Amino acid sequence: MASPGVAPIQITIDPPSGSGPTATHALLAAMLHASEKISDLIFSPGRPPQVEMHGQLVPLQGPGLRNFTADDTRRIASDLIGNNKLAITTLREQGSCDISFGLPGLARFRVNVFIQRGSCAVVMRVIPTSVPDFNSLSLPASLADVANLRDGIVLVTGARGSGKSSTLAALLDRINEQHTCHIITIEDPIEFLHNHKRSTIHQRELHSDAPSFALALRAALRQAPRVILIGDLRDHETMEMALEAAETGHLVFSSLNTPNTAKSVEKFVSSFAPSEHSSIRGRLAKVLRYAISQRLIPKRDGGRIPVFEIFRNTARTTNYIECCDANNDDLQSVIKDGAQEGMQIFDDEIAKLIRAGVIDLEVGMVHATDPQQLRQG
Repeated sequence: MASPGVAPIQITIDPPSGSGPTATHALLAAMLHASEKISDLIFSPGRPPQVEMHGQLVPLQGPGLRNFTADDTRRIASDLIGNNKLAITTLREQGSCDISFGLPGLARFRVNVFIQRGSCAVVMRVIPTSVPDFNSLSLPASLADVANLRDGIVLVTGARGSGKSSTLAALLDRINEQHTCHIITIEDPIEFLHNHKRSTIHQRELHSDAPSFALALRAALRQAPRVILIGDLRDHETMEMALEAAETGHLVFSSLNTPNTAKSVEKFVSSFAPSEHSSIRGRLAKVLRYAISQRLIPKRDGGRIPVFEIFRNTARTTNYIECCDANNDDLQSVIKDGAQEGMQIFDDEIAKLIRAGVIDLEVGMVHATDPQQLRQG
């Protein structure tokens, strides 16, 4: 939610007026040029164009700009969707749709168009044109070992907007650079565009290239990949297929919108019928290799910094996945005790940032798993 004290950013649109796709493209370009720190573009009736920077909404001002009407946002949505009949049908029947959109030579976007109070609103996530690397994302050095895994499941978890897609892209790129293998991604929509390096990589987009994650994953098992990326584990059918892929010698990457390892295991298991929970825990314990959870925390001097919890499944930790009574405290303890094996917990990393003066104590407590313990520490 934007603060009343946030000053608008001035932009200039070129050409300054017009309608149709050309005008929409010019508006998008002007918004992107407002700052290099923009993560989202937002179009809402009753508001001027807005951008999100470091988790805060900032309005834009400039010649010819005003608060959008419902007709304005409907036109922008139409320009973005174009002739995508599936998106049009999905929007009409389900109230929202996801598409990818690109401005050649400038940027790509993951777009969600949705209906609210009878009118259209649009949120566009900016996707960088280049695949991020470990250094640019401040990924822990211990995660370099992920590229050398032969099989299993690697989960990247966190809230929406925490950078999961970027982390997955960096891990996949590391494999692409270091190994000669076949990689298949199944995404909704495709975000980062990967080029063939040492590996051969094929990217499939839901709806345009495949009707569902489960069907695309079933087909992938016949396409001889060593590595499979599933953009999101949304249902038990996809999770079952991911387990099968890992059990048959594939390395599977995916994401969950969960805050930490314990919640990730809980969500995975609870997606199945109660009668299957014990067997699913046992299967997951055998194939889960890493659970990488992340949070973006505001820095004292502006901007945000990523903080990671890393769970690495070892012979010592397998029992904590298998046990039906495993809870957050159990897993927090085992992760904390696994520093020599490349594991780390959020609160220890947050405490380091507080001591270094990178973030304030009160901000750290907001994002900590155990705020009171952090304060006492």
